Amino acid sequence: MSQLLLFNKPFGVLSQFTGADPQRTLAQYIPKKGYYAAGRLDKDSEGLLILTNDGRLQQRIAEPKFKLGKIYLAQVEGSIDSTAISRLQQGVELKDGLTRPAEVAVIDAPQLWPRQPPIRERRQIPTSWIQLTLYEGRNRQVRRMTAAVGFPALRLVRTQVGEWSLNGLEPGQWRLQTSANETP
Repeated sequence: MSQLLLFNKPFGVLSQFTGADPQRTLAQYIPKKGYYAAGRLDKDSEGLLILTNDGRLQQRIAEPKFKLGKIYLAQVEGSIDSTAISRLQQGVELKDGLTRPAEVAVIDAPQLWPRQPPIRERRQIPTSWIQLTLYEGRNRQVRRMTAAVGFPALRLVRTQVGEWSLNGLEPGQWRLQTSANETP
């Protein structure tokens, strides 16, 4: 039976088991062997990273053609406006092409763990929070999308992939879950 490992990846940790010293990697948090990441989070992003011991399941989770929604909370620089939200919802032209439309909403600041190190704050520039749901996974996509509409991401936390969520995991914590070889 396939197993999933749900991990709350802290800021500054690579989404792989090896890296050059002094980089922090998954190996410092997950003592289990034979698990591979189904998708990635860049070093500067936090939140849900799914690993599995089943290659076919790994592909089903990571491949955009299976349309698993990935939910992110993004703190952006500035007071985001309806024009920027609309552009994100319609798809944004990036150097590697037009993104798929995203589900986007402005939200109140979520109750999250403190980030270490804290984000930079500028007294004269406010920040806003948005929730985005993407159905593709390009490199640094959320950061590139928010920057393209004029609101660079300062903090990015993935909270859910398909039906799997952080569900109380603190940064650096993980839990195993059995799967029936199907995505939710």
